[in-house]
Amino acid sequence: MSEEADPSRWTLGDAAIALTSLAVFLGAWEIAVRALSVPEIVLPPPSSVAVAFVAVIGSGVVFPHLAITVSEVLLGFALGAITALVLGALIAQFRIADRILTPYIVAFQAIPKVAIAPLLVIWFGFGIGSKVLMTAVIAFFPILVNTVAGLRSVDQERIDLMIALKASRSQIFRFVRVPSALPYIFAGLDVGIVLAVIGAIVGEFVGAKAGIGVLILQANFGLDLASVFALLVLIALAGVALSFVLRRVEARLCFWSGKATK
Repeated sequence: MSEEADPSRWTLGDAAIALTSLAVFLGAWEIAVRALSVPEIVLPPPSSVAVAFVAVIGSGVVFPHLAITVSEVLLGFALGAITALVLGALIAQFRIADRILTPYIVAFQAIPKVAIAPLLVIWFGFGIGSKVLMTAVIAFFPILVNTVAGLRSVDQERIDLMIALKASRSQIFRFVRVPSALPYIFAGLDVGIVLAVIGAIVGEFVGAKAGIGVLILQANFGLDLASVFALLVLIALAGVALSFVLRRVEARLCFWSGKATK
């Protein structure tokens, strides 16, 4: 597949457009805040956020907290993904599993996760465990839905061919269903890794000893909104980096989809 036909591949022109749009947005934000004399405790200008960002990075204090938050994200994402993949395979393969599990999963997903977070802190404490579980809970559902959709989207003619070749149910699952479902699964994983970042921060807001969420709360209490925005930018960059890594893994594994890098 050519670069022009691959929507996942960025060209220099795409990068230039994105950077130009960002510059225009930040410029308009800076001008509006200055022109309207908006206090920094209400909305800091981008220049103040940039200064705070440099100060946060330069102090070095943020890195241990960032390491904790990223650890929570990765562990929670792994737990949520593994659980979603296993349950998704069961639901897609066995009708009885679909009828038993799906209503409970949908009902659980309908519960606001902010309401669950305090319970997890009470049950598992202020350590990393409650944050990992919160992250797993939030990342779980989109991965599950995409796994089920992918495993059920296989061309029936391919399955019929495998049956004609005397393939077992496990062989059909391994060699037909899973490869066909991988693009769907990775789409769910891509959404899940971003939601995992949100889950970790929400868990830290409710109760934590360390992490980016704790620093954001401290900056909020001190009415230092420039530092709040700087920390939000930092965690956003971490989310973008994790998503980028996942997309590169997808490009290597789903090479037939035309996303493989040269």
